[in-house]
Amino acid sequence: MSLLLEGKRAFVSGGTRGIGAAICEVFAREGADVAFNYHSSDDLAAKVKAKIESYGRRAMAFKVSVTDRVGMKRIAREIKEAWGAINILVNNAAVNKADNFATTTDKSWDWIIDTNVNSLFAVTKPFYKQMIRERVGSILNITSVGAIRSLPTSVHYATSKAAVIGFTKCLAREAANFGITVNAIAAGIFDTELAHALPKRLLEMHDFWVSKGRMGNPFELAEFAAFLVSDRNSFMNGEVVIIDGGAVT
Repeated sequence: MSLLLEGKRAFVSGGTRGIGAAICEVFAREGADVAFNYHSSDDLAAKVKAKIESYGRRAMAFKVSVTDRVGMKRIAREIKEAWGAINILVNNAAVNKADNFATTTDKSWDWIIDTNVNSLFAVTKPFYKQMIRERVGSILNITSVGAIRSLPTSVHYATSKAAVIGFTKCLAREAANFGITVNAIAAGIFDTELAHALPKRLLEMHDFWVSKGRMGNPFELAEFAAFLVSDRNSFMNGEVVIIDGGAVT
């Protein structure tokens, strides 16, 4: 049987850490050329790029913010000129901050919403336009169970991740007209830097109300992500799949 993503070209936002880095590696292992952007760490970017290339796949890394609309248009153009149009997009990049709503500052609110919500427009649109022209593509958005359940997480983070769900469902309807699918994964708590920014009380409770009794490994999510964006998953569209270790609802 062929690899899940043989011959595909993918872009992953926030590809140097946690879930993003795992997705880059698994997609490469499954046959895709992978480009990604990152915010600050050149060393981590070099490691992820080398890992992709170790599977015999092409890799490109861009130090550009996901909120930089001009920069993201340039990235999409450069990838297309080098490889051809992207046919898989993963909106993964996100930030979080432990805040109580009553004491959340304007700066904190704007930072979360700008990074987690406005980036959806900046990152998706240039690649979506390529997919429309090609009449094929798969978009995967990473959201959170905090957008679905009443958890003791930050209000601005939950709000931003709820927006990802609305974005997924509405864009899926429009994109289907062009042969493009749009789905999302609602992640529980995975062993990443982002998770460790969650309130301490939530982390302490986690192992008790999750039936698996532990945090997830980013590669566990990445394995499923590879199937979701593959041609073998041909009939799912506009769905939000929860991967949270079996949390009690």
